[in-house]
Amino acid sequence: MFRQVGTSLYVGVLFSVLEVVAWVSGQPFAFPSLGPSAFVLAYARRGERPRTSRVVGTHVGGTVGLLAYLRFVDGVVLTDTEHAPTCATTLIVSLGLLSTPFQVGVVFASIVVLVGVHLAVRDVVERAAGRCRSAHRNG
Repeated sequence: MFRQVGTSLYVGVLFSVLEVVAWVSGQPFAFPSLGPSAFVLAYARRGERPRTSRVVGTHVGGTVGLLAYLRFVDGVVLTDTEHAPTCATTLIVSLGLLSTPFQVGVVFASIVVLVGVHLAVRDVVERAAGRCRSAHRNG
């Protein structure tokens, strides 16, 4: 129990430093993918230490993402679509956590299912609301 509390507090310290740097500089020094990195550093502060070069080197996904952005986006999104949460999916793929076409296909399929269920539920609710309004007017 003490280790979990200590690890959590240390992650808080690491992020507090980043947040102060972000506040002073006005730059986004605290961003989501640093959370797991801070946890790895905090959890392994005793015993087996992570190779810091590994922690730094794995963030090369940001460089790859920038290169892809600069190559394919010239002020215009090619598909004319924007959805901020997909940035997390892009990060996950660029870090190699989803590294096969099948895995990316599963992500796409899950989004299609999610949207399909949403549309079906919305349709049912709208029909029910329409019947309620109709019954109210006729009643």
